[in-house]
Amino acid sequence: MPELSAADWDQFISQHPDAHLLQTRAWGELKAAFGWQVARLAAGHSGAQILLRPLPFGFSLAYIARGPLGDDWNELWPEIDQFCHRQGVVFLKVEPDQWENGLGQAGQPPSGFYPSPQTIQPRRTLVVNLSGSEESLLNRMKQKTRYNIKLAQKKGVVVRPSADLTTFHRLMRTTGERDAFGIHSHAYYRRAYELFHPQGACELLVAEYEREPLAALMVFAHGKRAWYFYGASSNTHRDRMPTYLAQWEAMRWARAQGCHTYDLWGVPDADETTLEAQFTKRSDGLWGVYRFKRGFGGELRRSVGAWDRVYRPALYRLYTLWLKVRKLKG
Repeated sequence: MPELSAADWDQFISQHPDAHLLQTRAWGELKAAFGWQVARLAAGHSGAQILLRPLPFGFSLAYIARGPLGDDWNELWPEIDQFCHRQGVVFLKVEPDQWENGLGQAGQPPSGFYPSPQTIQPRRTLVVNLSGSEESLLNRMKQKTRYNIKLAQKKGVVVRPSADLTTFHRLMRTTGERDAFGIHSHAYYRRAYELFHPQGACELLVAEYEREPLAALMVFAHGKRAWYFYGASSNTHRDRMPTYLAQWEAMRWARAQGCHTYDLWGVPDADETTLEAQFTKRSDGLWGVYRFKRGFGGELRRSVGAWDRVYRPALYRLYTLWLKVRKLKG
């Protein structure tokens, strides 16, 4: 089956209103601007947007982020296999848009796939229920978080929409240096804004005090879901709690877009008992943000993880060896 054009993919995804943002055309175009190739395939009522990362000697890696779409993928896998063989794919990584069940058990991967030793997206997250009134939403938050939202308002913090990506990137650099995590380039955030904002699927919110930017975030929406992907804050006036008010306004924006949930996108991959026992003692990795995110009343959820389909076993073994070496060094 030939690859779908971008317009055809838009038509296809319109039939899947619950599709994840990472399967939208705009997300594919964002990744295509920064080193990835994009292909879109469909068979029957199922389909997938596939990202390809070129490797030396004509090889490539393939990745399906939060897909495929549809309920029955049996017709789709042969099409994807043929495509991957043509593209010299070493292995295909699939991260389905599925949660583990309430017992913490993930569904078994399809025949021919293996549970992957590596996920690309954070596996565990907190998802806030946006239903009901604003008062009920606030009441589901922890008392300290409600207090900090009101404190920011009382101390003169104002949150407004902005198109100032230069300020946003400056705040991201400050946060990355302070909290020791990597960030995207200024061009990346600008391209994301240019692709999603005109269609009402993204907003950049900046929290200010006396016109000085103190914090900012980018919130995205598709269908009934919203996601907090990128956020930052300065090193000044942190006692005014600007990040709390920015999150509250992002949730209000998501509700205005018709969203039912707000995904805080990434906490440590540990069960709730461990998270609650250790978050005051740890600040490494995603632990540094869990203390903040836990207060917004979200439900802890864990994805089924990633599945790998191997086309070049010898090269795949090198990949798994590299992961082990990196873990030892880390």
